[in-house]
Amino acid sequence: MFSSALPVAERFAELLAGPGIERGLLGPRELPRLWERHLLNCGVLTDVVPGSVEVCDVGTGAGLPGVVMAIRRPDLLVALVEPLLRRTTFLEEVVTQLELSNVEVVRARAESLHGRRTFDLVTSRAVAPLPKLLGWCLPLTRRGGHVLAMKGSSAAEELAAAADVLLRLGGQEPEVLSIGTDSLTFPTTAVRVRSGGSRRLR
Repeated sequence: MFSSALPVAERFAELLAGPGIERGLLGPRELPRLWERHLLNCGVLTDVVPGSVEVCDVGTGAGLPGVVMAIRRPDLLVALVEPLLRRTTFLEEVVTQLELSNVEVVRARAESLHGRRTFDLVTSRAVAPLPKLLGWCLPLTRRGGHVLAMKGSSAAEELAAAADVLLRLGGQEPEVLSIGTDSLTFPTTAVRVRSGGSRRLR
């Protein structure tokens, strides 16, 4: 999956398994499934991401999925948005050690960036229920761009519950995607919503 970037992905895995667990950014029970349920699960998300776009990962935590996306797709410019200092400290170390020139760490809450910054794609993983998450993410999305939220088996139910938010914020073409069905034992489920506007990402 990572091709020539595999050594960088392996180094990130080491940082997650070491300092990431030591600092409480990842639970120790996640170690045996670090690749399958975290790195590969996040990496496959880039299969549906256009080339050379600006990405915002809201509530990135330990850098999932943002760091993995940036490793697999160096054409992406990725902003890792996270309010907690201990997490942004770890992320700064990751960016430095992995020499990720296409990654920016932003210590902030997503809502504090509303009206200040916008992106082609806004993603997230296990941050909040979809109605609340879309309220944070859609205002950060450029017209014609997308929110791409990683979700579990409740994705369709969460999307139905977000109907009012979608209407209020102009979210369009909502859909539930299953990504990596040909390559992963547990495919990634994501909700994709387009921000209202004439320009589309293809």
